[in-house]
Amino acid sequence: MGRGYKWGQKLAGHGFRLTAAREAILDVLSSTNEHVSAEDIYMTVHADNPRIGLTTIYRTLELLEQTGIICKFEFGHGRAKYELSEANSHKKHHHHLICKKCRKIIDYTEFAKAEREYIQKAETGLEKKYRFTIDDHLIHFYGICPECKTG
Repeated sequence: MGRGYKWGQKLAGHGFRLTAAREAILDVLSSTNEHVSAEDIYMTVHADNPRIGLTTIYRTLELLEQTGIICKFEFGHGRAKYELSEANSHKKHHHHLICKKCRKIIDYTEFAKAEREYIQKAETGLEKKYRFTIDDHLIHFYGICPECKTG
């Protein structure tokens, strides 16, 4: 059974069906390791499916985000980026390094033991202090990448 079946099952679990537009968008997201914008997805999907418009792309991305199949990121440069959620991709939990100059996004997965312990301790403290159950977190580090430093 192919990816279409997998996506159909996931969407059906949320009360939706797999349409051609949804499958096309999920295929784009599953075939890249990049964080892509709605416009990036539109350009790729539109090349093969000219009837799928940008409005459909935005609506579908919103639905896929609400179902937890994809994640939307606002990195502060005015254009949301998307990727498959961890549960739906081959990527493991990661954080992001974002260059403030060129807007490059680097996935950061190499957590030292001390970093993992610090994050766990922070989550435990926040849960206790605010009586809040944390089930996930995102960390973004902003700075300047090596290419922009030397350029």
